[in-house]
Amino acid sequence: MKELQYLNKYFVKYKFQFLLGIFITIIAQIFSLFTPELIGDSIKAIEEYHQQDAISADAIKSELLRNILLIVATTLIAGVLTFLMRQTLIVMSRHVEFDLKNEIFYHYEKLSQSFYKRNRTGDLMNRISEDVSKVRMYVGPAVMYALNTVIRFAVVVTHMYIISPKLTLYTLLPLPVLSYSIFKISTEINKRSTLYQQNLSKLSTFTQEMFSGIRVIKAYALEGQKQADFTTLSRDSKDKNMSLAKVNAQFGPLMILLIGISNLVVIYVGGMMYINGSIPDIGVIAQFILYINMLTWPVASLGWISSMVQEAEASQKRINEFLKTEPDIKNNTETHSPVMGEIAFNNVTFTYEDTDITALKDVSFNVKKGETLAILGKTGSGKSTVLSLISRLYDVQQGSITIDGENIEKVNLNDLRNSIGFVPQDAFLFSDSIKNNIKFGNEMATDDEVVAVAKQAVVHHNIASFTKEYETILGERGITLSGGQKQRVSIARALIKDAPILLLDDCLSAVDTETEEAILNNLLDICKDKTTIIVSHRVSSAKNADKIIILEDGKILQQGTHNQLVNETGYYKELYLKQLSEKEID
Repeated sequence: MKELQYLNKYFVKYKFQFLLGIFITIIAQIFSLFTPELIGDSIKAIEEYHQQDAISADAIKSELLRNILLIVATTLIAGVLTFLMRQTLIVMSRHVEFDLKNEIFYHYEKLSQSFYKRNRTGDLMNRISEDVSKVRMYVGPAVMYALNTVIRFAVVVTHMYIISPKLTLYTLLPLPVLSYSIFKISTEINKRSTLYQQNLSKLSTFTQEMFSGIRVIKAYALEGQKQADFTTLSRDSKDKNMSLAKVNAQFGPLMILLIGISNLVVIYVGGMMYINGSIPDIGVIAQFILYINMLTWPVASLGWISSMVQEAEASQKRINEFLKTEPDIKNNTETHSPVMGEIAFNNVTFTYEDTDITALKDVSFNVKKGETLAILGKTGSGKSTVLSLISRLYDVQQGSITIDGENIEKVNLNDLRNSIGFVPQDAFLFSDSIKNNIKFGNEMATDDEVVAVAKQAVVHHNIASFTKEYETILGERGITLSGGQKQRVSIARALIKDAPILLLDDCLSAVDTETEEAILNNLLDICKDKTTIIVSHRVSSAKNADKIIILEDGKILQQGTHNQLVNETGYYKELYLKQLSEKEID
């Protein structure tokens, strides 16, 4: 139960509903006691009628009718109260489920880029869905039935003890066996439930990856192999689930057996006590049998409760592992200040912890507000890393980065990222309309503003050719569009944000040179007052920049303007001449 202690804050938050549920449960159990007592009184009255001729048949009929009406009335009241109990406690569990899912999602958003490199999407999804559902079953049904069981035991056993302490003691003899059995089986359920949930995460991860990469699977004709892999994982999941079910199945028969033994004890011991005169009438035996049967469902539900608690314990442990993960990137100040856009790298060295690759080595440069910097270099030279560090997706290990003269780690993280319009190398679009994908950069933007930035990104004519134009719903990750169209919609999304810093990570690689030229000409006007950093493999994207940096193996190889570098022997001149000759051939 140690892991489930994390949920205590929610019980405190919803203490009114929780305490009200307990109160209703107690009242419901008190009313349920009337039925055995009234039946016992009825049997006693019938017994006295046969033993005493003075009691008239009409009086007996009148008493029996009165008892029947009372039984119906108290049963109805107990039923209504039980309904209210469920409405109170189960609804409370739904509120806890809602809060816990939101807490996990909010924590996921805070976690750093490195976290998502270490963990798979399927596992993350499983913990916020399947694991939270298991926890909800503990907060709702498990707690409700546990309270119901404890209160019913307390009320019923107390009433039994008042009637006959000796018979009560004999009736409860099987309880130690019950307690030990629950402990042993619950321990095994916890182990098997953990294994099942871990396997379910693997299955979720596998299916998510297969659906995302279905085009590659089809292109390589790997459907048969992946079907076999899925079958293996599914069979393993089935085996673990069956193993868990076999343990769960032991509870029901065991509980019923122990209740049956208690009934036999009541009949035998109670009968002997009636013969010996230890109990006043045979109605007491009938009452005890009804009390035992009142305990049948609570006792039988102990197995189900224990199973839910153990499964929730295993699931909450998996949830806590993530909730206890601290983000590498933290907001170190609550002070808000406007970001103007002056950026400086001072002897920055950065190594990726997961691969131990040093992406940048002693890099220094500065970009003033309103200037454009172009970064060129071979694949793996560290170009994209520069943009990731400016966005504080990672923190540097050596050196420093300043924004407007302030160390980037002292700038409010929300202010920093709100001041950046970022176009990633791999354009990611959501399964929503094209309009909403563009408005992702500014949800308050008007339709006219959406069209304006689409024209600036030279994608308006493509969108206008679609049947539903800007209301066209995109497939997952924007699969409906071509690579170039996705990049241009992504550029429009960054432009509509109108942020003082614009980061373009090789975002024109999938467009033709003519379209690229049109977009770059538009950017010249748009970016006059913005600090712009363009990462590219093309000289055409860099030639109009105020500064150009050439990176190689994480180090600055060359830097200067286009005119300076094109007249200087080195990588930039070679790239320029190569791309110029390719353009002439085209």
